[in-house]
Amino acid sequence: MKQKVAVLGPGSWGTALAKVLAENGHDVRIWGNNPAQIDEINTYHTNRHYLPDLKIPDSILGCKDLKEAIDGADAVLFVVPTKAMRIVAKEFSKIVTGAPVIIHASKGLEQDSHKRISEILAEEIPEENRQGIVVLSGPSHAEEVAVHDITTITAASDNEELAKYVQKLFMNEYLRIYTNTDVIGVEMGAALKNIIAIGAGALHGLSYGDDAKAAIMTRGLAEISRLGVAMGANPLTFIGLSGVGDLIVTCTSVHSRNWRAGNLLGKGHNLDEVLENMGMIVEGVATTKAAKELSEKMEVQMPITQTIYSVLYEGKDVRQACTDLMLRAGTFENEFTL
Repeated sequence: MKQKVAVLGPGSWGTALAKVLAENGHDVRIWGNNPAQIDEINTYHTNRHYLPDLKIPDSILGCKDLKEAIDGADAVLFVVPTKAMRIVAKEFSKIVTGAPVIIHASKGLEQDSHKRISEILAEEIPEENRQGIVVLSGPSHAEEVAVHDITTITAASDNEELAKYVQKLFMNEYLRIYTNTDVIGVEMGAALKNIIAIGAGALHGLSYGDDAKAAIMTRGLAEISRLGVAMGANPLTFIGLSGVGDLIVTCTSVHSRNWRAGNLLGKGHNLDEVLENMGMIVEGVATTKAAKELSEKMEVQMPITQTIYSVLYEGKDVRQACTDLMLRAGTFENEFTL
């Protein structure tokens, strides 16, 4: 059944998902706060800053006005940076009528509060103005989804029927959606893998090889699982798409902003230079701070996260940080608390 969907955030992932929805026959509007970008989408059907080679379906309407974008929408997809999520949700709640399905496809933790994105949306959007909240997440690059590369991701909600609704909304011959009820696990896996990807990129920048890559991904997954389970997640989620799957794709690809940022750090650039060079949000930088603070509060040991924090926020030398991490006291691999 044809649905009207508003996509809030015309970045690379928002644009790619809008394209999926349009190709699936839905009525799609995409909203952003950069008028020139919206004009480009409507006039040239391109979004050159984020996806320079992509042709956007003519049926997608770019909107400068948020009310125009969400008016009559059956579903609203939030794909804005974590730091903007609460701001956009507040604006949305002021003007929304009806109760659309709320979906988000962003990955991060809010600074200071350390809250997951679904928690932010639940706080800011009144219950009478939403059917429920669904998290759309998993191993995916916008650049590959946009050209119909085979991709599998997860729709997670405590309401199974809404997860199935989102599954039907997005699924097609190149994008397969699985449902899940573990919202905490899916969101934590999505957020924390960005931290490990910075570390994986840094190892590459330092010219370390595959052994080092395997080490940081495996032990990184252990850290992600420890914190996620402490927050109430199902441990099995972390061996699924939004756990090990998302970790693999983010830690091994030049498409990953977090990997590219880490690679530059490993090559000797400082954080300010790296962020200026990227030209886009690197979610893992802010998430590292939030996760470090959260892990200390919950007394969960996350040595890799602590080490990456020391590089990003305390100016520690990257190679020395690796050495110090390796020379920690020996522990038992399967001891969940270590």
